Amino acid sequence: MSEKYVYLFSEGNGKMRELLGGKGANLAEMTNLGMPVPQGFTVTTEVCTRYYEDGEKIAPEITEEINRNLKTLEEMTGKKMGDKENPLLVSVRSGARASMPGMMDTILNLGINDEVVETIAAKTENPRFAYDSYRRFIQMFSDVVMGLPKSKFEVIIDELKDRKGVKLDTELDADDMKEMTARFKEFYKENLNEDFPQDPKEQMIRAVEAVFRSWNNPRAIYYRKMNDIPGSWGTAVNVQMMVFGNMGNTCGTGVAFTRNPATGENKLFGEFLMNAQGEDVVAGIRTPQTIDELKEVMPDAYNSFVEICGKLEKHYRDMQDMEFTIENGKLFMLQTRNGKRTAAAALKIACDMVAEGLITKDEALMMVEPKALDALLHPQFDPAELKQAHLIASGLPASPGAACGQVVFSAEDAITEANKGKKVVLVRLETSPEDIEGMNVAQGILTVRGGMTSHAAVVARGMGRCCVSGCGEIDIHEEEKTFTVGGHTYKEGDWISLDGSTGNVYGEAVKTVPAQISGDFETFMKWADERRVLQVRTNADTPKDAKQAVAFGAQGIGLVRTEHMFFDSNRIKAMREMIVSSTEEQRRAALAKLLPMQRSDFEGIYEAMEGRPVTIRYLDPPLHEFLPTSSYDIATLAQDMNLNIDDLKSIITSLHEFNPMMGHRGCRLAISYPEIAEMQTRAVIEAAINVNRKHPDYHITPEIMIPLVGDVNELKYVKNIVTKVADEIISASGIEMKYMVGTMIEIPRAALLADEIAEEAEFFSFGTNDLTQMTFGFSRDDAGGFLSHYYDKKIYEQDPFARLDQHGVGKLVAMAAELGRKTRPNIKLGICGEHGGDPSSIEFCHRVGLNYVSCSPYRVPIARLAAAQAAIKNDKN
Repeated sequence: MSEKYVYLFSEGNGKMRELLGGKGANLAEMTNLGMPVPQGFTVTTEVCTRYYEDGEKIAPEITEEINRNLKTLEEMTGKKMGDKENPLLVSVRSGARASMPGMMDTILNLGINDEVVETIAAKTENPRFAYDSYRRFIQMFSDVVMGLPKSKFEVIIDELKDRKGVKLDTELDADDMKEMTARFKEFYKENLNEDFPQDPKEQMIRAVEAVFRSWNNPRAIYYRKMNDIPGSWGTAVNVQMMVFGNMGNTCGTGVAFTRNPATGENKLFGEFLMNAQGEDVVAGIRTPQTIDELKEVMPDAYNSFVEICGKLEKHYRDMQDMEFTIENGKLFMLQTRNGKRTAAAALKIACDMVAEGLITKDEALMMVEPKALDALLHPQFDPAELKQAHLIASGLPASPGAACGQVVFSAEDAITEANKGKKVVLVRLETSPEDIEGMNVAQGILTVRGGMTSHAAVVARGMGRCCVSGCGEIDIHEEEKTFTVGGHTYKEGDWISLDGSTGNVYGEAVKTVPAQISGDFETFMKWADERRVLQVRTNADTPKDAKQAVAFGAQGIGLVRTEHMFFDSNRIKAMREMIVSSTEEQRRAALAKLLPMQRSDFEGIYEAMEGRPVTIRYLDPPLHEFLPTSSYDIATLAQDMNLNIDDLKSIITSLHEFNPMMGHRGCRLAISYPEIAEMQTRAVIEAAINVNRKHPDYHITPEIMIPLVGDVNELKYVKNIVTKVADEIISASGIEMKYMVGTMIEIPRAALLADEIAEEAEFFSFGTNDLTQMTFGFSRDDAGGFLSHYYDKKIYEQDPFARLDQHGVGKLVAMAAELGRKTRPNIKLGICGEHGGDPSSIEFCHRVGLNYVSCSPYRVPIARLAAAQAAIKNDKN
C-alpha cells in the first residue's frame, strides 16, 4: 500500500483508475484538461481495503490526511465547512474502478447544519433553496449512513403535499421546507435516539465510512458477480465542492451522452431539470426535458456543454456519459465515464468511430462487452403479429429488445416467479438500485416515471434488458398488485409485451421471430474473426442446433452428446431393451434397432456442418438415467421384453447408483459392453461415408471422443474397438477417409497423466463441467444449495461452474495441455464445457494455447468476440 491515501483532483490523472477509481481518475483528468470541475479530493481504493481489514473503521492517520486535504480544499475555494460567513458544502460519492451505476451510495449537501442553513438562506436570499438542501441532506444521511429508509421520509413529504393540495415537491414553499426539515430531524431522533449531527467533519467521516460500507451492500455484490468485478478492488470516495442546480430558475442539473445510448446515433442525447439536484434526474421522480431544449433555456451553458462533450469524446475515444450542474447560469462538470449502451448501440458506435477515424479496429473490438451481444441473438417481435397486437400504452424506448412475460410488481416477486421457470415483466412506479436482481431475472422492465437516463433505463441498457420507462399512461396500485390503463385493469400474472425499440406496450403475449446477423453486427464480427487466434465451435446434438450455430459463425462442433439422441420417445424403448438385456445377444439385437437412428442423426449433423469438423462423444451418462420410473412405463417395458414386472424392478434397482457422477458411465460402459462402442462407431463412420459420397467436397474427418478416461489403458482398450470397426467399414467402402480418436479430459488423474494418455489420444477436449465437479468435490446439482453461503461469507466470489476456476481447475488444464504437447506436438486441444462461452475463461484458453473453444449455439458470437479480445490483450502484454 502507498503512504499517500488522499489525492486532490489536481494531483491525479486518468491513468490512476486502480487507486482513484473511475470517477476520481476522470475528475482528475477533466481538471487537468482545464474543464469547469468543482474542486475536491479522492480517498483511494486502498483506504476501502484497509477499512475492512481494520474492522470497518478508518485509521486515525487517514482521518488526519482527509482533514488536511479538506483544509486545502477550503483554501482553494475560499469557503470553510461550518462557517457562518461562507460555508462549504460537499458531495460524498463512491467511485469503483469499473462503473457500477447506482449500486453504491452518494450523499449530497454535506456540511449543512442548523446554523449553516440560515447563512445560506441569507446569502442566497432564497430560504426555500436552503431548507430544501438541508432536508435532502438529512434524508440521504439518514438512509445511507444510519439505515433509515428514504421511503419513510417520503411519507412525511406526501403528507405535507396532501395537506397543501399540491402534487409536486417544487410547489412547496420556504415555510413548507422549514417544516419538512424540522419533521425530518424529529423523525431522526425518534428512531435513532440521538440528535441529527451538527459537526460537518463528523458528518463527513461518517459519510465516507458509509460509502465504503456500500461496497458490500447486496446490490453491489450482485452487480459485481454479474459483471465479473472482484470484491478485492474496493471503491474510492470522492469529496467534491457542491454546486447547486436547485437554487432557482437560473439553475439546473442533467445527465447526457455524447451519442444515443439506445441506438448509437451520433447525436447528443440527454435530459435536464431546472431548479433540481442530480438525484431528481436519475431517480426519475420528475419527468425531465431533453438536452436540445437547454439550447432555448440557457444557450450559453448549452454551447459550453456541447464544446466540452466533443473534447471529452475525442480525449477518451469512446462515447461519454456525463453529469452536469448549472449554478446561476454557469456550467460545471460533475462526472464523465464511458457510457453504458445497448448492444445495437455499442456495435454502431464502434463501427462509426472506426469510419470517423477516431479509433482503430482493435479499439473498436475492445469497446464492446462480449456478453452484451446476447441481446442481439434472441428473437424480436414478428412485425405481422405486432400489427394485430393490442397496443395499450406507450412510454420511452429506454432499452431495445422484445420482452414478453407475466406481470409482477416487485423485484422479490420477479425472482420468485423466475425461479419457477416463468417469464416475467417487472412493472414499477420507478426502479431503484435495490431492484437490480429482479431486473436481471425479468424479461423486461416497465416504469411509470423516469426518463431515458433514469436508473431503470441506464441499468437495463447495461444488462441488455428491454425497458420502457416514463409510461405515465398507466396507473399502478402496488398494494392490490394491479395497474390500470385505458379503463382496463391488469393484475399480477397477466401477460404483456414490451417493445423497447418503440416504447410500445401490448396487453398480450406477442410472437417473436429469430434474430438476424447483418449490418454493423456482421462488419464487427468480421473484424473479430480477423483478429482472433482461437477457433470457435459449438455444442450441438441436432441438425437444427448445428445450422443455428453455423449461422452465428461456428467453425465446427466440439461436442455432440450422443445420449441426447436416445431420449427421443421413438428410441427410448430400444435403449431400455438394450440396458435390461441379460445377454450380449439381446443387447446386440436392441443396438441393431438404434443403429439406423443414430446413423441418420449423424448424417443430418454432418450435412448441416458442410464439411466443418465434428467431434462426437460416445455414450456418457450412467444407464439408469434411461430407465423408466413410473409404474405404467415399467409395466409396458416388462411386457415388451417378456419379463416379470418384479424381475424388471429388481434389474432397475440393481442399476441404480449412489454416486452416478462417478459411477458406471463414460468409457466404463464401453469396457463393460464393447458392443455399444461398436454400434456407435459403425453409425459415425457409415454416416460420414454416406455424406462424403453425397457431397465429395465436404471431406469429412470424424473426430471420435471417448469420455471419462482416467488411464491410458482405458483409452487404449476402447480405441482398439473403434479402430477395428472403423477400418473394416472404410476398407469395405472402397473410399479413402481419415478419422481421429481422442478423449475428454474431465478427471483430474487424466490431466496429471496427460503425457501418457496423449500416446493414444489424437486430441484432448477439456470437459470442464465434470473436471470442475471432481476437482472441487462439488456436485453441480447440489452445490447450489450451499454456494450462496460461500458468496455471503466472501469465501468465493464466482460460481466455478459459470466461470472457470483458473487458480485450481485451470492449473490442471494448463498442465494437461503442456504434457499432451510434449508427447504429441500436433495434438488438437479444445474445451467443450459451459466455460467455452464465458469471456474470462476464453481469455484463459487463449493464454494456455488451446486450438478452439466450444459453446452453445447462442454463445458463439460472444465467444468469437471474446477470443478476439483475448488476442488483443495478449499482444499488449
